[in-house]
Amino acid sequence: MSGGNALRRGWRSPVATTVVALATVTALGALSGLLAGGPWPWRAAIAVALTALVVGGVRSLTRSAWLPSLVGLVVAAYALLAWYATPPGGNPLLVGPGTVERAGQLLAQAAQLIETSVVPLTVWPPVEAVLVGAAVLVFLAADLLAVGCGMPALTGLAYLAVWTPSVVLGFPGSTWALAATGFAYLVLLALAQPSVARDRTGRRAGVVVVGAAGLVALTLAAGPVVAAVPAWSWLDLPDVGTGAVGPVRLADDLDLRDSLRQQSDQVVLRYTVEALDDDDRGPAATAGNVGPLRSFTLRDFDGRGWERDPTAELTEWDPDGLLASDPALVGTPPDDDRGTLAQVDVQVGALREQRLPVSTFPRTVEIDGAWSYDVARDEVVGRERTDVDTRYAMTVEIPDLTPEMLRGATGDRPGDLDPYLAVPGTDHEADLRALAAEVTEGATTPYDQALALQTYFRDSTRFRYDTTVDAASSDDAVWDFLESRRGYCVQFATAMTVLARTLDIPARLGVGFLPGDLGSDRAYRVTGADAHAWPELYFPGTGWVRFEPTPAVQTGPPPSWSNPFRAAAPTASPSAAPAQPSLAPTPGATTSTAPAGSGSTGGDDTGSGGGPFVLVGVVLGGLAATAGALALLRRRRGTGGALSSEVAWRRLRDRLRRAGITWSDARTPRQVVDTVRAQVESRRGRPLTPAGDRALVALATAVEQDRYAPHPVEHDATELQGWVAAVLTDVSTSTRTRPAEGGTPAPA
Repeated sequence: MSGGNALRRGWRSPVATTVVALATVTALGALSGLLAGGPWPWRAAIAVALTALVVGGVRSLTRSAWLPSLVGLVVAAYALLAWYATPPGGNPLLVGPGTVERAGQLLAQAAQLIETSVVPLTVWPPVEAVLVGAAVLVFLAADLLAVGCGMPALTGLAYLAVWTPSVVLGFPGSTWALAATGFAYLVLLALAQPSVARDRTGRRAGVVVVGAAGLVALTLAAGPVVAAVPAWSWLDLPDVGTGAVGPVRLADDLDLRDSLRQQSDQVVLRYTVEALDDDDRGPAATAGNVGPLRSFTLRDFDGRGWERDPTAELTEWDPDGLLASDPALVGTPPDDDRGTLAQVDVQVGALREQRLPVSTFPRTVEIDGAWSYDVARDEVVGRERTDVDTRYAMTVEIPDLTPEMLRGATGDRPGDLDPYLAVPGTDHEADLRALAAEVTEGATTPYDQALALQTYFRDSTRFRYDTTVDAASSDDAVWDFLESRRGYCVQFATAMTVLARTLDIPARLGVGFLPGDLGSDRAYRVTGADAHAWPELYFPGTGWVRFEPTPAVQTGPPPSWSNPFRAAAPTASPSAAPAQPSLAPTPGATTSTAPAGSGSTGGDDTGSGGGPFVLVGVVLGGLAATAGALALLRRRRGTGGALSSEVAWRRLRDRLRRAGITWSDARTPRQVVDTVRAQVESRRGRPLTPAGDRALVALATAVEQDRYAPHPVEHDATELQGWVAAVLTDVSTSTRTRPAEGGTPAPA
């Protein structure tokens, strides 16, 4: 404990706290590969610095080990709540229940954004609040361990926690951040040594700083040299992935209770993508546009799993001619007038398959050996399995598919597609047909129906990506999935395939691999864990088209042709907008696709220079005027509340449930309006008042627009709360005015 006692005495205490703060700020560079840019690192640094001032000031007045950290925690929490969670119109210096409630909403929003976004994550204000708060907590933990408890070596655990997300997810952070954090850590360890603590001249401290810098520099210089030593390749290093080893194969018969991702994490494919033309009018020649790479397709589903028809008609093909799901293109040469041409060179790794992973788009395939082409399934099939020496090349014709093109895809379809319309005759077949009709109500074309189904499954408020599945509860695996509302790619893809078939849209299941990750050698690496399944729907004149119902947390954004923000489908907005109450926004109100209440990353909605003044005002307790001016500035900039239309909708639903008014998750907001009207009139004895009805319709319309419109109208928290209050007041009044049996008022 001598080192710890030394750090709490004299000049060592403020110096040690400063070093801990610097190490915390530099450690944030670990997240540079996971997060998009923005001002959040500066705000986190300011919050850590101000917290360090509080902790250092309190420590100079007390000998307590934990009191400075406790005071720092309370002050930092108060300051962060005041800055990030002050309700619209509130005073940042007065943290009350409304502030705490809004903080909870911000945390919920941040969790949803983190769960549904892809790397690099855009740092919206809710996410920024979490990051800044986490940085302060890391500093407080490290300072308590180093200075308060006299165990500076354990501060490494706090900094390791910052690096954990990047290490686990495989997105490298900043090398300079690692070096700076290591330097500060070594300085902190050295300051705790008694010989340094007894030196009042500071000479030994100077030696410590120079020595730590030299050690870090030596480590950085020696790292690449040591890594290049051939002996490393002789070592069998531990596997920190799934632990699965051996070759990778994709099963023909997919059980909906076995996740495709339970594969070896070995590299199964390496490939490069190169554009063959300079025309930038069409899609870019990227791995995301070439992929995913499909190995095979499945047609027959019995309600529990997929089975493969063993019969196949195989033929030879011309390596210079296209292979495609559209028979009219098979054998024709690639044409850059139909799309972007990309050269894809593939080397097989641990994959042992008789079906070659190829692009879903028209492509030529050049490969040595005995390989044939299955025209009906659009598969390249070999007599032997692939091996590590297998190489092949593709010229992929990436078409510029658009919503307009698919929406206008009409005409006769081939008669041999009837098997792709088969729906298992389970006990829940009628339920599945009813749900598909309900989800796609108002969609006027097969494309709009497919888009509605995809949007339904990608809604993170309805479904959650999860590789653990409950035991079967019926004879229909799709119905079990719809009941549990959690699953993995096979379940999402199968559910959309079956529901599309109930709408008379031919559909099949594609199985293959996601595009993988780009390596430092500009080659993409695909592992067994990238195994994936997706639905393909048939459109006359276009052929089989891929959709992506699996949530973004696993697959990223949907294909460009099925992106609801690009496809302004007729069902995306109400066909007849109900009358809005007087609180509705005026024409010309700005719209944004940003999360409700979160503003824009490019804006200055939180005041790039105002945050420090609020924090300092809270810390010193004497800058109320500055905080008041900041609150007025934030109101003028229209930061808005964190209450979104979805949150307001759930809040209304929870409160109505207490009054006995309920509805199914399968109902659309427009259908819910009719349901609530009917139940209120039936249970309460009179219909909703005009004001309550207008508020209900307005909130339902806002929810519908947020879910489906390409540019939904923003509503501020006060407006949403007003609509919820109007409906609840109306229902409550109806409850009190209608006697129940026995003459007593019915409970609300």
